[in-house]
Amino acid sequence: MMRNRAAREPEEERQVLNSIENVILEIVTHLSKSEAPALVIPNRSSWDNVSFDSVIGLQMSSASAVRMIRSDCPKTATTFSQILKILSVTYTLVQSNTYSTKRDIYYNYPQLFGSQKVVDKIVDDVSCMLKVPRRSLGVLATSKGLISGDLCYLEEDGTRIDCHSSTAAVAVSSNIAGIRNIFSSAKFILIVEKDATFQRLLHDDLCAKLSPCIMITGKGFPDVNSRLMVRKLWDVLHVPVFTLVDADPHGIEIMCIYKYGSMAMSFEAESLTIPSIKWLGLLPSDLERLQVPRNALIPLTKTDENKLDSLLKRPYVTDQPEWLKEMKLMQKNRFKAEIQSLAAIGPDFLTNIYLPNKLRYGGWL
Repeated sequence: MMRNRAAREPEEERQVLNSIENVILEIVTHLSKSEAPALVIPNRSSWDNVSFDSVIGLQMSSASAVRMIRSDCPKTATTFSQILKILSVTYTLVQSNTYSTKRDIYYNYPQLFGSQKVVDKIVDDVSCMLKVPRRSLGVLATSKGLISGDLCYLEEDGTRIDCHSSTAAVAVSSNIAGIRNIFSSAKFILIVEKDATFQRLLHDDLCAKLSPCIMITGKGFPDVNSRLMVRKLWDVLHVPVFTLVDADPHGIEIMCIYKYGSMAMSFEAESLTIPSIKWLGLLPSDLERLQVPRNALIPLTKTDENKLDSLLKRPYVTDQPEWLKEMKLMQKNRFKAEIQSLAAIGPDFLTNIYLPNKLRYGGWL
């Protein structure tokens, strides 16, 4: 299903169309020579293809390793067909200046793709191959994130969105590029890892109790739209961005995705990362400082330990010595804790004491 007009400049449209045409021309050239065509896709699942820049975060190396998708190989022939279909769909979308969701694409061709995850992966592969942001392809993803606080803006179709409600959050837009007329008096943005914690802070009317602020959650590992939204707000409002995550390897990795980006989306790092993000909590050192009851702490599992070891080897860790110290403390104590563990100190401790004091006295890293 095609949707409303997308926010793309003519020059941007021409660039995308030219890139797709060049891919198709190369395929036709091979066929004219009775050669089996192949597509070359940068490998988005290898740390060897990623470099670290303290200003941008994780970005794909210019000399990245690639995957060869051959049309005459049984293992890759289906993938070759799937990529061609996505190229065809995106060419039509860009040419007609419309957009579609990834879910629409899957339901239009369920037999070809087999699952929604395949569509998601192929769209990102095509975006990486063409070296254009995914939004430029006219393909949008359904958002899972929520946002609330001192914020109003207009959607591309003119719909006015007001996020001030203290009882219900607003779903993050699927078309971040189309958002305009952003108005906010927020003093900071708070990224909350979990939906449960986000809902608790919403219920406690955190934004009214503290300075005007904006809260957003990606409900765990963030989708691209949630990351784009935070980045857009940071670009427009120029306010500090804090993260509130569990004191465990999973939470730390989620925070790092917002700040430094991810390996899989490193080709689009400049529009997704927020280098100035601060770690507000829950810090491993907070567990000792606040004397969180031992029965509220959880022993690290083997999976946790492996994840922590992996994080400690990431290229950006040496750029954050205070973060490294916190991770080493977790590794030493072999305990983790959810944000909800603070309820063991007091039912309203998180909203009434922990967050206000952290923000007032600069208790972040």
